Amino acid sequence: MQFATRLKPLESNVFADMDSAKAKALANGKQVIDLSLGSSDLPAAPHVVDAIAQSLKDSSTHGYLLFHGTAAFRRAAAQWYEKKFGIFVDPETEVLPLIGSQEGTAHLPLAVLNPGDYALLQDPGYPSHAGGVYLAAGQIHPMPLKAEMDFLPVFADIPSSVLAQARMMVLSYPHNPTTGVATLAFFQEAVKFCQHHGIVLVHDFPYADLVFEDDDKGKIVGEPGIDIIPASSFAPSIFQADTDKSTSIEFFTLSKSYNMGGFRIGYAIGNAKLIKALRQVKAVVDFNQYRGILNGASAALTGPQDCVKAAVGTFCDRRNALVAALNGIGWDVPTPKATMYVWAQLPEAWKQNSIDFCIELVEKTGVAVSPGAGFGKSGEGYVRFALVREPAVLRTAVERIAKLF
Repeated sequence: MQFATRLKPLESNVFADMDSAKAKALANGKQVIDLSLGSSDLPAAPHVVDAIAQSLKDSSTHGYLLFHGTAAFRRAAAQWYEKKFGIFVDPETEVLPLIGSQEGTAHLPLAVLNPGDYALLQDPGYPSHAGGVYLAAGQIHPMPLKAEMDFLPVFADIPSSVLAQARMMVLSYPHNPTTGVATLAFFQEAVKFCQHHGIVLVHDFPYADLVFEDDDKGKIVGEPGIDIIPASSFAPSIFQADTDKSTSIEFFTLSKSYNMGGFRIGYAIGNAKLIKALRQVKAVVDFNQYRGILNGASAALTGPQDCVKAAVGTFCDRRNALVAALNGIGWDVPTPKATMYVWAQLPEAWKQNSIDFCIELVEKTGVAVSPGAGFGKSGEGYVRFALVREPAVLRTAVERIAKLF
C-alpha cells in the first residue's frame, strides 16, 4: 500500500511519544498529574449549557447546517468583536464559523499557497500551523522567537530569497507556548511589512482574554461611535493595526475564554476575499457543527461575561502558585503576563534535551509537561506547564519535581 508523500513531515509527533510515556507511568502505578495539554478543566457557563440543552429539544436543529443557517452566530461574533475592539465587522462577508480555530489555521494554506510557496512561521509555534503548510505542499521558513527579543520575530532577518516566494505569515499573540505578548506597535510593524511584500497576515488569537497584565493600555484604536471595552481586559487584535482589513485574517476560538474546548467552536474574521477563499476550502471538507453548539456559542458571546473574568482570575491564581513553587525549589522561571501556561527554561544539565527530560519526569514522578522541542527547534531547552489544575495540585507537582532534581 502506497501513501502520499505529504504525510512524511507529519510522521514525527513528540506529543504522541509523551502520550505513550504517560500511559506507561499509569501502568506502573504512578498517579499522573497531567500539565502537558492546554485543555481547560473549567466548565462552560450555565447559560451556555442551557442554550445548547434547549436546542436539543428543537428538532429543527437536528439537520445539516449550511453557511446561511449560521447567520445568527455570525452576527453575534461580529457584535462581540465590535464591542471589544471598536472595529466594524460585516457578518455576511467578514465572518466564517469554524470547528475550532485549528480548522482555520490548518486549512487556510490550501487557499493561499501554491506548491513551493513559503509560509513564515513562529519558532516555537503551535504545531497545526506547520501541519497545514505541509499539506498544502508549501515550504516553511521559521522565525525564531528568543527571550532577549521578548519572543517577537525579527522581520529584518528573513532572507530576500524567501520573501520573494513568501505568501503568508502566521503570528499568534498572546503566544503559545512562550506566553509572549505583542503590542499594537508590533502589529503595526507586521502589517506594514506584509503589505509591502504582498503577504497574507494570519493571526491566531485564542488567548485574547487570558491577559493578566497589560503593557499597552490606552492604545486601543476603534471606529468613531463604537463603544469598546477598556484596553486592560484583553490583548490587541491585528485589526487594530490593519483597520481596513487589507491583508489580514484573525482566528478566535471559544475554547479558552469560555471553556468550550470540547464543543469545537471558533470563527475567522478578516479580509472578505480571504474569508471567501477559506469558505471555499471548508465547503468541500465539512458543513458546520450542530446548530445547538452555535446557539450556545452565541449565548457565550452575547451573554454575561463574568465567566470570562472568573476564568482569567483562576488562571492568574494558578500562575502565581506554580511560579512561586518553582522558584522555591530553585527553578527560576519568569511570571507570564498572559495565556494559561508557564514557559520554563530547563536547568543546565537538561537544557539540550527537553524530550528526554519530560519522558523521565513523567516516568519517575508522574508529572507530565510538554517538551519545548515539540513546538519547534527554538523551543529546545524549555518545557511548557499548562495551568489546568488547582494551586494545591500544582504545588504537589513541584514537590515531585524537586525529588527528581
